[in-house]
Amino acid sequence: MKETAYNQINPLIRLKEMELLTASQYEQLLKAADMEELRDILRNTVYGEYLKTDFEENFEYIYSKEQGKLFEWLYQMAPEPEIIAIYTSRFTFHNLKVLTKAEVTNQHLDHLFIEDGRYSLSTMKSAVHTKISSELPEELLSTIREVFDYLQESTLLQAIDVIYDRLFLTFQKQLADKLGYPDIIAEVTAFIDLTNIAVMARGIIQRQTRTFLSTILSSSGSIAKQDHLPYAKESLEAYTSFILSTKYGDMLSSIVNPETHVLDLTAFEKKKDDYLTNLFVKGRVTAFGPLPLLAYLNAKEVEWKNLRLLVVGKKNHFPTERLKERMRIVHGS
Repeated sequence: MKETAYNQINPLIRLKEMELLTASQYEQLLKAADMEELRDILRNTVYGEYLKTDFEENFEYIYSKEQGKLFEWLYQMAPEPEIIAIYTSRFTFHNLKVLTKAEVTNQHLDHLFIEDGRYSLSTMKSAVHTKISSELPEELLSTIREVFDYLQESTLLQAIDVIYDRLFLTFQKQLADKLGYPDIIAEVTAFIDLTNIAVMARGIIQRQTRTFLSTILSSSGSIAKQDHLPYAKESLEAYTSFILSTKYGDMLSSIVNPETHVLDLTAFEKKKDDYLTNLFVKGRVTAFGPLPLLAYLNAKEVEWKNLRLLVVGKKNHFPTERLKERMRIVHGS
């Protein structure tokens, strides 16, 4: 599709970007002495309408509902729904995991459902139960069937997470390749690579077998799965050395412990998010194509993560410096 197809939605995205919290507002929020002061700072932002007495207790619910409304609006406006699915599919697959576990264990887990802006709870529950649907694409239905086919041979509930997590990355790469935008393919590929690195590093710490790691690693990244697997029986130090030799080495070198020479996996998620945010910088100054839309979605998710961190931190009286070092970077504020 021509990039001019986004001429209608991109000006609307620019308007929404103006509602994002600014760098100066983050500084004020960081310096807030308590939740009451944090509320005062948020009162004149888009979060003002939610500042009831139970704001901090219900933040996750507020976040989920607002996110669902945003996704639904974007699906209505975007000329290519696959662009939105690049982002929302992580929640779609979360829902598949939750509802599959509910189906298998006869539990009621509807409260764990997250709005993805596209598929309702009833639609997803029906698809998981019947393995057919007129609304879900065949790629998602085949994913559901693959999980249940495996469960016919094994009662290991962990397999539900493992298979869905791997197929989620495959699904994202298929969407990116279908769309064909180089910037989006680059971001999705980096997301898969960094996810594989985190999965492999934690697998080494947990002493997972090569066979298990081969099952959970994605083959859709730029670093071949077979390049990771020889380190299954090696130390985390050896694997870290390998990762530093890849194109992500410069980015990750700052979170390698100078004494143990291993990746700091606590700091990894922030580093990963910041790296992906930097890939979207061009979208904040580009007028055409789908990148501004994805850059805004990324910026909104970063905002939610930062605000969640601040709400939890102020509620529990975490030191300001500790909060600051964990906050994700914000561009264009």
